[in-house]
Amino acid sequence: MKNKDIQIRDPFVLPDPAAGKYYLFGSTDANIWGPGTGFDAYAGDNLDDWEGPFPVFRPPAGFYSDTNFWAPEVYAVGGRYYMFATFRRKDNGRLGTAVLAADGPLGPFAPHSPAPVTPESWTSLDGSLYTDESGRPWMVFCHEWQQIGDGEVCAVRLSADLKEAEGELVTLFRASEAPWTTPFVSPRYPDTVNYVTDGPFLFRGPSGSLYMLWASFIDNTYALGVARSESGDVLGPWIHQPEALYRNDGGHGMVFRAFDGRLLLTIHAPNRTPEERPLFMEIEERDGRIGLAEI
Repeated sequence: MKNKDIQIRDPFVLPDPAAGKYYLFGSTDANIWGPGTGFDAYAGDNLDDWEGPFPVFRPPAGFYSDTNFWAPEVYAVGGRYYMFATFRRKDNGRLGTAVLAADGPLGPFAPHSPAPVTPESWTSLDGSLYTDESGRPWMVFCHEWQQIGDGEVCAVRLSADLKEAEGELVTLFRASEAPWTTPFVSPRYPDTVNYVTDGPFLFRGPSGSLYMLWASFIDNTYALGVARSESGDVLGPWIHQPEALYRNDGGHGMVFRAFDGRLLLTIHAPNRTPEERPLFMEIEERDGRIGLAEI
C-alpha cells in the first residue's frame, strides 16, 4: 500500500533499526467518530510502501469502551511494547487514555492498565509517554476543550510499571496562551469561546532542547504548533513559537529519526474524514526553534 491508500488519523511511527522496519500506527476505524473496532498497523522498510493492515488490537469481552478508539502511540520499553491510546468509557461517556501491552510491535495488544490512567471525571485524550532524564515515566495529555472551554496540556508521573498515575497532575499550559491559536467555533457549542488542544508529543532537538508538538486551530483550520521547555524539563515553563509549524489543515504530529538520519515529522492531512492520510516532512532545529527543513 502507498500513503495515498491509507486512511489514518493521528499517525505514529515506531522505527526498528535492528529489523530495518518502520511500524505505522494511528486511528484507523473508517469512521472514528462512531463505534470502534480497534487499531490496525502497517509495516514497511521505507515510508512510501507499506504492508498491512495488521489487526494489532481488538477489544476483549467486557472491555470498558466500544467507541472512539483514538491516537495509539507505541513505545518499546524493557523488552515489551506499550500502547498509549484513547477510548470513550462506557460507564460515564468520558474520554481517557489507557495503556495496552504486547510482546511485539504488531501485537496483539491487550489491556495493561486496569482502566484509563487519566482522571475518571475528566474528558482527557491523546496521552503520550515521556521518560525524563532520571528515567521516570510521565504521561503528557490533553484535558479536552469540550469539558473546560480552553483546552489544557497536562502532565502526570506514572508508576514504573506504567499501570497508573502517581503524584499530582500539573497543567503545563492552556491553548489560548499560544500566540498562533484562534478560538474554535463549534456548531455544537456556538455560544462559547473554545480553544483546542490535541496530540502533545515531546522530543529532544539536536541541541538537546526539549520541544513539544501540539495541535489546535487557526480560523477553524487544523494546525500544528511547537513549544520549547525553558528548563529542559517536562514541567517547563513552555515557550510557544509565535507561528504555527504547519497550518494547512493537518496536525496531530510526532517526530522520529529516519534510518538515513533525517529528523522527520508525520501528521495526518487533511483533517477531514475519510480523506485523512499520513504525511511525512523533514524538520530541523534553527536558533532554538523547530521548522520545516529548507530544501
